[in-house]
Amino acid sequence: MERMTSTLLCTAVLLGALGAGPAAADDHDPLAKALESALASEQRSDAEKARDKNRKPLETLQFFGLKPGMRVLELVPGGGWYTKLLAPVLREDGKLFVAVGAGRVKERLLDKPGFDAVEIVAEDAKIERRGGLAAIDELDLGVRRIDLALTFRNLHNFDPDSRDVINKAVFKALKRGGLYGVVDHTRRHMQGDERENRRRMDPVLAIKEIQAAGFEFVDYSDLHYRLDDELRYEVGRRSVAGNTDRFTLLFRKP
Repeated sequence: MERMTSTLLCTAVLLGALGAGPAAADDHDPLAKALESALASEQRSDAEKARDKNRKPLETLQFFGLKPGMRVLELVPGGGWYTKLLAPVLREDGKLFVAVGAGRVKERLLDKPGFDAVEIVAEDAKIERRGGLAAIDELDLGVRRIDLALTFRNLHNFDPDSRDVINKAVFKALKRGGLYGVVDHTRRHMQGDERENRRRMDPVLAIKEIQAAGFEFVDYSDLHYRLDDELRYEVGRRSVAGNTDRFTLLFRKP
C-alpha cells in the first residue's frame, strides 16, 4: 500500500483496532446539498474556491461526520476558509463556535450576511511564542456538549505541552460520543526537528497524544495523501506548496 496508508495501518496495529468511520453521503444527503451551496457562495473569493480541488472539503467533512444540526467547534480558524463553509450549513439548525486565534474571522467575516450566528469562545486565550512554536498554558473553551470539534493544519504550530492543553480542552468541551477531526501536514515517523519539517507533524505522535487526552482512535482517511510529497521540504516551498501530504484522523470521546 502507499506510504501514508501503510504508516497509519501500522499505527492501528500498535494502538488498537480501528472502528468504522462515518459513511459517505449519497447524492440526496442534506449535508452535501448545504455544502454545495456554501461552496458556491459569493462570500468566498476566487482564491478560496481555487483550493477546493486540493482540500476536498465536502469529502473531508463527510468523513468527519458533520451533520447540519450539530454543535460544532472549529479551533484556530485562521482566515476562515472552513468557517465560510461551516457557518452556512449550521446557521439554521446547528451552531458553530470558533476558538483560539479567531481574530481575523472576527474582524473580516462575522459582520457579513449569514455569519451572525457564529460565536467566538475562549477569546481571551493567551498564545505566546516560545522557541519558534506557539504556546498556550491553559485553555477552557467555555462550551460543553459539542458534537464535533475540528482543526485543520494547526497542531504542528504548537509545542507538545500546548497540544496536550488543547486536546484536553477539546475533550472537556465534547459530549460523550462527540467526534474530533484533525488534519495536518505529514512528517516522517520519529523524525527529529529540523528547519524543513517545522510545519509538519508525525501522525503516529498525533494519535498517541490525542489518545493520551482520553480519546478513542476511530478512523483515518487517505483523502489528502500525496505520493509526490517526499516529506523532505518545508510545506511552503514551491515544490510542495498547496500539495502537501496531510493526515486526516478521526477520534471519539468515550
